Amino acid sequence: MTTTAPLPGERGPLSAAVLDVLRGREAPGVSVAGADPLGEDLQLALYLAYEPHYRALDGVADEREWDPALLGLRRPMEEAFLGALREAVPGGGADDTDVEEAIDPLLVEPVDGQGVSHRLMAEGTWERMREYLVHRSLYQLKESDPQAWLIPRLEGQAKASLVAVAYDEFGAGRGERVHARLFADLMEGAGLDSSYGRYLDLAPAATLATVNVMSLFGLHRSLRGAAAGNFAVLEITSPPGARRMAKALERLGAEERCLRFFTEHVEADAVHEQVMRRDVLGDLLAREPGLAADVVFGVRATVWLDDLWGERVLAAWDRGESSLRDGRPAPAPAEEWAGRD
Repeated sequence: MTTTAPLPGERGPLSAAVLDVLRGREAPGVSVAGADPLGEDLQLALYLAYEPHYRALDGVADEREWDPALLGLRRPMEEAFLGALREAVPGGGADDTDVEEAIDPLLVEPVDGQGVSHRLMAEGTWERMREYLVHRSLYQLKESDPQAWLIPRLEGQAKASLVAVAYDEFGAGRGERVHARLFADLMEGAGLDSSYGRYLDLAPAATLATVNVMSLFGLHRSLRGAAAGNFAVLEITSPPGARRMAKALERLGAEERCLRFFTEHVEADAVHEQVMRRDVLGDLLAREPGLAADVVFGVRATVWLDDLWGERVLAAWDRGESSLRDGRPAPAPAEEWAGRD
């Protein structure tokens, strides 16, 4: 039986309007004008507008997926979000077409890495680890679903190679090896609830934006180049980050089921990185060279949003606070965790 994801509380007029439409009510007139494109209200509203494409929502009829009222609310929010990204992302304009220049920095590990995974590897506690898992659960419990929309938009070798990468992401034919399932195992091993959407209320705007950008790129054929760039970043940056997270969990004495998600990514994504660069992006751009600027934008937007997320998480930790929404504490672990932190 398919479980439904719970609906969160509203964060402003836009998310309130989307929640009304999802529940089958008539939404009051709202305007995106003046709303922060990267703020709590718009990012939650956009996330909720995308969710019917992924999973069933508690109390929401399946027909809402294509409700004209929902799509009417979504479009101006997408335009505001996309416009904010184009303005904020360095480069990524129509003249920025050097894909290798955009990707090459991602292939080099910084000597003095200061990211979230570095911090967790060096000094992370179980409380901070659970915060991290809550943040990442918004995407990892549907890992590669947004990128699957890219498959029908590719041809030839690019399509074949993307499907080969996706085959691994979806467990290579084994349900228990689907990466989203492995992440659920990790959450359960860390004492968290692995139910889809369980922690949406705790996710701040910066977290939602890293997921919304995947849905935005994936759902629009006109942004297929950006979607390919986004997926390439995920595969290129995954192995070193996964290696650090595995070490962080080992230091905390985590169960083997907690390590499996990250060790799988160290092994698989090292190959995927080469496939994405040479066979997916290479063939796509050979067929459609005019998409180079879009690919670069997808790369830069993905990196920029993840950097923004990381900066906000670390800033909260440096203040001795939770990085979750409104500084809420990490979820308490399950009872069997008593005394293990």
